Amino acid sequence: MTEERKTVFSGVQPTGTMHLGGYLGAFRNWVALQDEYDTVYCIVDLHAMTNPTDPEEFTTTRLETAKVLLALGIDPQRSLLYMQSQVPQHAELAWILGTLTPTGVLNRMTQYKDKVARGIPANVGLYTYPVLMAADILLYHAQLVPVGEDQKQHLEMTRDLAERFNNRYGDVFPIPDPLIPKTTARVMSLTEPTAKMSSSDENPKSRINILDSPDEIRTKVRSAVTDSEPTVRYDLEAKPGVSNLLDIMSGCTGRSVDEIATEYESRGYGTFKDAVAEAIATELAPFRSRYRDLDNTEVARVLLKGALDARQKAELYQDQARRAVGLGKL
Repeated sequence: MTEERKTVFSGVQPTGTMHLGGYLGAFRNWVALQDEYDTVYCIVDLHAMTNPTDPEEFTTTRLETAKVLLALGIDPQRSLLYMQSQVPQHAELAWILGTLTPTGVLNRMTQYKDKVARGIPANVGLYTYPVLMAADILLYHAQLVPVGEDQKQHLEMTRDLAERFNNRYGDVFPIPDPLIPKTTARVMSLTEPTAKMSSSDENPKSRINILDSPDEIRTKVRSAVTDSEPTVRYDLEAKPGVSNLLDIMSGCTGRSVDEIATEYESRGYGTFKDAVAEAIATELAPFRSRYRDLDNTEVARVLLKGALDARQKAELYQDQARRAVGLGKL
């Protein structure tokens, strides 16, 4: 008897062109997970609205995000890929879970505090962001969620809300577990190597975008912050910039950091940076080619088909939640 495949859920905000950190840290694993799990991948555009958005630009970035995911290898024949706003059950379940969420729990969410401190408007959507995230995961009864360090607190709240719901209304939701990727890469900003590479950084030189040309990649890597000692070695405290480039090259080539550091130890930063840039360009070249071949109309059709399938699947589960809380058919 074949063991039933577990369901994995993960989402990405359409906040702009996706970067190398997201690819090496998450999206490469998304592609690999398709072989082993039932994967549900959602472009969480409702979450993205917690930041001020320009409507025309927002429409473009939503489509671009889908195109990049398809170019990277997300297969709509094997994964459920859709736009969050096209599946209203997400928002409905978020409201139900919100009635079970103490405000004290939301007050302790560190990401909310961090984002407000960085100047993001303190709106209700941002405050209740973790409740919608919990609904995203629980809606499809996902058993596993790939999480980074910055999302662990949100997953713990999701697990707590599932337990609260089940204790009050009966066992409806499985308690999701974190899925630790088999391989991942630590990718930091090129201009501030003690901070993560981010699409929200105002300095475009801080990140390598998935769709950057080889020349753009080379220019950014050559200007990456290093230090005055010209020796290539891995030392996060003394040489965070060089260490970051070693991590990136390792992630793109599959070679160990120690092997790369030994090869370039005495060859100077210029030679080392050019090798890093070449490794990145080689890794990203197939994705740039596939992206250019994607037709916008066809991608929109793929998303619509994904949304229809997602709504059908979500409705089966959401009806269980409605009935449990007394919102079933009269």
